[in-house]
Amino acid sequence: MPSPIAVSIELTEGEREQLESWSRRHTTAQALALRSRIVLAAATGLSSSRIAEDLGVSVATVRKWRNRFAQDRLDGLVDEPRPGRPRTISDQKVDEVIIKTLETKPRDATHWSTRSMAREVGLTQTAVHDIWTAFGLKPHLQDKWKLSSDPQFVAKVRDIVGLYLDPPERAVVLAVDEKSQIQALDRTRPILPMLPGTPERATHDYKRHGTSSLYAALDLASGKVIGRLHSRHRAIEFKKFLQTLDREVPAELDVHLVLDNASTHKTPIIKRWLLAHPRFKLHFTPTSSSWINLVERWFRELTDKALRRGVLHFVPDLVASIQEYIDAHNNDPRPYVWTATAESILAMHVQRETRIAMDRGGAAFQDAARREFRQDREQTDVTDRLRPRHVAERDGDIDGCCRNQTKQ
Repeated sequence: MPSPIAVSIELTEGEREQLESWSRRHTTAQALALRSRIVLAAATGLSSSRIAEDLGVSVATVRKWRNRFAQDRLDGLVDEPRPGRPRTISDQKVDEVIIKTLETKPRDATHWSTRSMAREVGLTQTAVHDIWTAFGLKPHLQDKWKLSSDPQFVAKVRDIVGLYLDPPERAVVLAVDEKSQIQALDRTRPILPMLPGTPERATHDYKRHGTSSLYAALDLASGKVIGRLHSRHRAIEFKKFLQTLDREVPAELDVHLVLDNASTHKTPIIKRWLLAHPRFKLHFTPTSSSWINLVERWFRELTDKALRRGVLHFVPDLVASIQEYIDAHNNDPRPYVWTATAESILAMHVQRETRIAMDRGGAAFQDAARREFRQDREQTDVTDRLRPRHVAERDGDIDGCCRNQTKQ
């Protein structure tokens, strides 16, 4: 029975933040939210009768939860899990599912499915799905990756990132690249317009009506783009684009170009032109690292907004569409802000290379993965790992973590 004497409540900053979060969050169980409001009101010095009147509960309820909080703090407000049916899946069976998922493959497929694993280990499909979900295993997914083999990778990354984060004075930094062989595509049937509840619909097949190549230079400081379209993609077209940049950029400024290692950028005609224009300085991206060139981000927007869903009957239509997009972009330019440091990029590169080396270690890596899994399982009870999120929220365990809970 609750004590008739209401104790005073004093909260730490962390306790106040947690109680306010519980009282506001939509996913919090309503019983826990009410208890949090009682404690928060008690911390302001209100009497139990006043709190009961404000919250529409009895005085006994207010006394009960303010006394419970005074004794057990936050843990005193949440309920212990209700008793239920005992577990039917042992830790050894969970180990078997995880190890088979990580180390083996089915005879007739490249990866396990919930059904094939269920047949293999003698569990239900739902049980396998719950185990995989609890331990973050997704055999149906495969990520793609590629590492640069450029021997000057470190130096080039530091050079280009340095330009982005600390551009030189009295100079303009331009991210330059070509989007070659852009196709003028027309659908075989008219596009059906969007309707309420129905998206715009287009035929899967299309007709090709020629191509064009876009040379673009993104100004790092202003966000403006200098673009020129050509029917071909050769060194002579790149030289014409350099001449365009020479006219567009004020003569008193140096020009730093970030560009890739395409062969058209290193031909004798280009080298001679650069020698005659010493204010142009080239910074080449590492091999297989086009992601470091900021103009690629602009190319993505061009594709998504102007090309992917366009209906282009002729190459002049394609050229006009691209030029219209460039003009609209330059009317309201917004520069892209580079935030990653060279150190963070190189650290990720080293981490990936280390992981690849471990993967090539075969059995040694598998043993390390098995030890890591078992250590994780020992630190966190399997029962709690397999507890669905909505059950954790119902029991007041909002963060999905396991804590000692006091029974109501």
